[in-house]
Amino acid sequence: MHLKSVLAILFLTASLPVFSQVVPSATEVGLPLVVGVGFSDFYTDWNGRLDGVTLWADWNFNHGPSFLQGFGIEVEGRDLNYGRTGSVPNLRQDTAEGGAIYTWRRYRNFHPYAKGLLGIGSIDFEHITPTYSHDTRTVYAPGGGVEYRAWRNVWVRGDYEYQFWTDFFHHHALNPQGFTVGASYDFRHIHAR
Repeated sequence: MHLKSVLAILFLTASLPVFSQVVPSATEVGLPLVVGVGFSDFYTDWNGRLDGVTLWADWNFNHGPSFLQGFGIEVEGRDLNYGRTGSVPNLRQDTAEGGAIYTWRRYRNFHPYAKGLLGIGSIDFEHITPTYSHDTRTVYAPGGGVEYRAWRNVWVRGDYEYQFWTDFFHHHALNPQGFTVGASYDFRHIHAR
């Protein structure tokens, strides 16, 4: 019995290094902020297509509780005022949105993501009533895409967004949709040990 106790103590002390801490191979420092600019091409659901500029900023929650890993907040502004393909000469759509974004960070250089944004949309147009040529509406916009690391902290983004402009022209919803291609800069830095 005494031999079994000595052997048990030896096995326990031999297994203690299994529970030791390991120094991480890399650390992440800096702001969890990503800022980007892109070119957008949208089908207006009104009169042809429009092109324009999109700006976005993402704030990521990577230093919080584990259930928040991958979640963030995105704000986005878009001005679609160029490349008109329809017959309305003054057609223009502007949006300012914000909401949640979830990024899958499983891959080192590819980050697929999904987002749900809410904001305001502004549209200029021609109408049969001369005093009615501008309107604003609440905009709901689900979307998603993929980011690819081009160089260090520079990422290239391909994004699709489908918008719902509610209660437009006798309870008709306007549904612009389109793609944005752009580049962003990630202010976080990874330091290898």
